[in-house]
Amino acid sequence: MLRVMAVVAALAVGATAVWAQNAAGIAARKDAMKAFGGAAKGPGGMAKGDAPFELPKVQASLKTIQETAVKAKGLFPDDTKTGETDALPAAFEKKADLMARFDKLGADAKAAEGAIKDEASFKAEWPKVVSNCGGCHKEYRKPPAAK
Repeated sequence: MLRVMAVVAALAVGATAVWAQNAAGIAARKDAMKAFGGAAKGPGGMAKGDAPFELPKVQASLKTIQETAVKAKGLFPDDTKTGETDALPAAFEKKADLMARFDKLGADAKAAEGAIKDEASFKAEWPKVVSNCGGCHKEYRKPPAAK
């Protein structure tokens, strides 16, 4: 009986450790996705005409997008498939496609960083960067819950 209880306790500790790893991985992924959103917010307002164009803010956002695109590629381990995640199963089933999309997002942000010199070039280049977002959201992210 004591041996059975020890085995059950060991399994519980192991399951707790896996759950904690799963939760930490999901939290890291959510933080990265929030970083993308935060980086897009300021330039998004500029693109809509809701805020004045500011090249330094655009360049900082593009840097954040590039860095986060690289980081995000490591945030989809199999142990984060379940739990409180907005990632759809397709994100794990088609991981190569998802990783290629992060590569494209990073490359488009890098190209835009070099090409954007003023408001006119910003308005031409920014849509190329953010156009990457919708495709991933549609295929790999749960739709936001209705409010």
